[in-house]
Amino acid sequence: MPRVVSTVLRSTASVAFAVVILVFVLGPLVWLGTHAFADTWTYPNLLPDSWTLRWWETVFHDQALGSSIQNSLLITPVVVLVSAVVCLPAAYAFARYEFPGRRLFLIGLFATNAFPRMGLFATLASLYYALGLMNTVAGVVVVQLLGTVVFMTWIPAAAFAAVPRSLEEAARDAGASRARTFFTVTLRMALPGILVGAVMAFLAAFDEAQGTYLVGAPDILTMPTAMYSLVLNYPKQVAAVFSILLAIPSVALLLAVRKHVMGGQLAEGFQLK
Repeated sequence: MPRVVSTVLRSTASVAFAVVILVFVLGPLVWLGTHAFADTWTYPNLLPDSWTLRWWETVFHDQALGSSIQNSLLITPVVVLVSAVVCLPAAYAFARYEFPGRRLFLIGLFATNAFPRMGLFATLASLYYALGLMNTVAGVVVVQLLGTVVFMTWIPAAAFAAVPRSLEEAARDAGASRARTFFTVTLRMALPGILVGAVMAFLAAFDEAQGTYLVGAPDILTMPTAMYSLVLNYPKQVAAVFSILLAIPSVALLLAVRKHVMGGQLAEGFQLK
């Protein structure tokens, strides 16, 4: 009897958890998808009174919203590229060399994401004004770069550390130069981890709003910062359409690298010692 009661309780808990997931995860997605195509929707009807595509036309024909989409799709790849140039050499050094302060630097990189960033952004604002970086693309790139460093360092460092040194030594014994060994063996085997780090960096930069708004507004708006004015000044159906567009790159990239994320590349990055 106690075993039956325990089984029933576990089943009930599983069902309750599934319901919570459906309500709080799928519920907002259903709300967005429905409102993006709803023309009018009166209470207490369970479905919209009529359907339309005019909210999508509003987004694509609005110059300000179109400019924010263009800015996000142009600036974010630049941020990821700069992050890779800056962080990948550091990731290789963390993975392959022992030097004074190595663990302290690793912990410091991770700790940058452990505190509220608004205070940091407010402090940076005075420096930005002094350097003339306010309302510039360069300023937006730098402020978005701050959120990508941890991903483009920790995860690739773990990927480099996982490459067996015996394979590199075998390549060197076969006559390969140090550079050729790196590009054909080390980099090739570490590439999945680097790809995961790049995707996480892209998502961090693409979704960054506070610093970008502080530095770029009103001249340079990205999709997340445009949401501030959109929610206040547009119908909620337009906000639903824009939210769907904002989610598409993130979902597409996560689906593209899902086997590496699910295979443990992301978790291994934060187990680097």
